[in-house]
Amino acid sequence: MQTKHFKIATYNVNSVRVRLPVILDWLAREQPDVLCLQETKVQDQDFPAQAIREAGYHVIFRGQKYSAGVAILSRAEPQAVAYGFDDGGEPDVPRLIRAQIGGIQVVNTYVPQGRSPESEHFQYKLAWFGRLRRFFAHHFTPQEMLLWVGDFNVATEDIDVHSPQKLREHVDFHPAAQKSLELVRRWGFVDVFRQQHPGEPGHYTYWDYRAKNPIERGIGWRIDHIWATEPLARRLTSAWIDVDVRRTARPSDHTLLVAEFEF
Repeated sequence: MQTKHFKIATYNVNSVRVRLPVILDWLAREQPDVLCLQETKVQDQDFPAQAIREAGYHVIFRGQKYSAGVAILSRAEPQAVAYGFDDGGEPDVPRLIRAQIGGIQVVNTYVPQGRSPESEHFQYKLAWFGRLRRFFAHHFTPQEMLLWVGDFNVATEDIDVHSPQKLREHVDFHPAAQKSLELVRRWGFVDVFRQQHPGEPGHYTYWDYRAKNPIERGIGWRIDHIWATEPLARRLTSAWIDVDVRRTARPSDHTLLVAEFEF
């Protein structure tokens, strides 16, 4: 029987139009089956879909001006496409998109950042994780082949940030945010990067633009994630971060996280 390989990546592009040359170059070089984008920052009518299709990929997306926005690029045509929450509350469409691709369910999210722990935006972030857990419980089971990917805006462990004591009260490392994310993980997810690199510090997916030489100085965060249900996590063959993309001209402040599976 022929072995099937499945390669997925996630990338907060911080403007898909600005980062389009980087995306197209990476697609040509790495040939992923799926690439999930966050923070596309563009209205749907202005999304550069044609250039992506010409590169050999289907693309689905939802966005808005200036902030948020998500997209899924895939070699196979996506099935069962849906956008946002469907629990009767605010849909929050520019932050969640899902599809079935090649028999695997993919949920791509751009989790709210939260601004400050004292703000209503942080409370919205915590509630958003609660809605997401109910969303997974309503639509899927942990026994399915499911991937949850994207910019989660939470670093889960001390080894995922450069200065854990200094950053403890930051909204992306705050104990309340970590607890809310952990409740979603317990529904049935495995952090596949940590499965591949247990206990290893210094692996980051985000470096602040304002820091001088942040990669060389190790001033980063691991807030972008690929999480899988157990049946899929057992098939993981590699998980890695493409740091070199962050070193290119006009980079996003994030870079690509990649996971590969074999069936």
